[in-house]
Amino acid sequence: MGKLRELFSDTLVYGISSVAARFINYLLVPFYTKFFDPSAYGIIGLIYGAIVFLNVLFTFGMESSYLRYGADREKARNVFKTVQISLLGGATLLVLISWILMPVLAPLVGLDAAVSGVAADPAVTQGIERMSADHLFYLMLAILWLDALCMVPFAELRLVRKSYTYAFIRLFNVVINVSLNLYLVIVAGWGIEAVLVSNVIASFVTVLVLGWFTSDMYRGRWDRAILRRAMWFGLPYIPAGLSHAVNEVLSRFAVNNMPQETVNRLYGSTYTADDITGIFNACIKLSVFMLLAVQMFRMAWLPFFMRHSGADDARKTFADVFTLFNIAAAVVFIGVGLFVEQIVQIHIPLLDGTLIDSRYWMGLYIVPWLLMAYWFQGWFLNFMAGVFIEEKMWQLSGITVIGAAITLAGNILLVPVFGMQGAVWVTLICFFSMAMMMYFLTQYHYYVPYKLLKNGLIVLFSGLVVAVGHGLGTDFFEFFIAKMVLFILSLVILIVIGILDRYVRSGTPG
Repeated sequence: MGKLRELFSDTLVYGISSVAARFINYLLVPFYTKFFDPSAYGIIGLIYGAIVFLNVLFTFGMESSYLRYGADREKARNVFKTVQISLLGGATLLVLISWILMPVLAPLVGLDAAVSGVAADPAVTQGIERMSADHLFYLMLAILWLDALCMVPFAELRLVRKSYTYAFIRLFNVVINVSLNLYLVIVAGWGIEAVLVSNVIASFVTVLVLGWFTSDMYRGRWDRAILRRAMWFGLPYIPAGLSHAVNEVLSRFAVNNMPQETVNRLYGSTYTADDITGIFNACIKLSVFMLLAVQMFRMAWLPFFMRHSGADDARKTFADVFTLFNIAAAVVFIGVGLFVEQIVQIHIPLLDGTLIDSRYWMGLYIVPWLLMAYWFQGWFLNFMAGVFIEEKMWQLSGITVIGAAITLAGNILLVPVFGMQGAVWVTLICFFSMAMMMYFLTQYHYYVPYKLLKNGLIVLFSGLVVAVGHGLGTDFFEFFIAKMVLFILSLVILIVIGILDRYVRSGTPG
């Protein structure tokens, strides 16, 4: 249990910082949906979707390489300096290439339609000039370049378990970002460019702060042999990362490219594809609660299983972690899935509006599907431990490429017919398929006694609870008590499952 407590402790610290950071950042969602109309918010979603995709190229798998080879603390300084200098050179080269290819890349991101004066409040847009797609593209590249320089220092803090320092810097970044967003839009009267400018400034400050906290690591020396090993280990993450990015963000672009005839049939002639993209983007944000659970687990999980992979009871420990993860994910899924209609109606006094503006509520029905999709992404992370330990990274790439193919084909086939619903179905199918492929691959290379049937039943139970809850209705007051009773009963059942699992593992009632 000591190892599980260690994992829980790190997950808690990373989790609190991630939850706090995401929560502060999430305060921008009601702000954006209040001041930006759905089409403008859709553009923001497309830009950050492109950042997710391009970030893989800018970092080329070096985070995983550093976690792998920086764990040898005698050589950590050399590994740090070698990888960081390589990232600096690689990211700078990619910025230059992207600048040259800007006429081709900018329209693919959707920036040709971007304008500065897109705020929903006419008072905000008054006197604002159109910002060219070029300027937005430059800001996007600046974010990518700065974030690439942050990656290895953040990995170092995780590796040496300086979780509180890590948490402080993450929170500091978000506070700067949110504060600048509020000032630039409300006070300065900027449009969507305020979102990117705020991000650039926050990332620049973060680079400086990380440089201060990791300055001692720059005393190492650049080593060509280390670079070769790091590249060999990290390169498989490029196709894997690109495929993962496709799985994460392609649906936004598929929804944005729906023909107007499809939009008219599914949502009415008053909407455009840009509007539906913005609504879709807002609903994706509501799945942040499951993403937080998965992210906080991931931040602690990777260093944890590398530290304990050589222990005699490592495989049993990994199986126990999987069950505990599913119980925690079930609580998140049921809580958010049951009360999503009530959550969006929470009043925000400072904005004189709700958590999500009512213009975006028509897409709420897709949220439970997104929550379950990201739950299966957590399965994938659990199962990848064995592949990571055995260094079978090229096979990991194969799974993510297959996942990307499923996403691509699914979006082509389903989005034109079912719109947003088709996009989330594809996401769910993709992450479930990848998780199961990873499970069988891990069992082949590094057997772990996962209780797959039991944990699958936890997922089915949670889905049934949410389905029953939605059958009760969506009225805030009339059905709130009934849903709360259903949630408490479900919570009790999950706690009993956790206690029984511990009883079986320990062989004693305690």
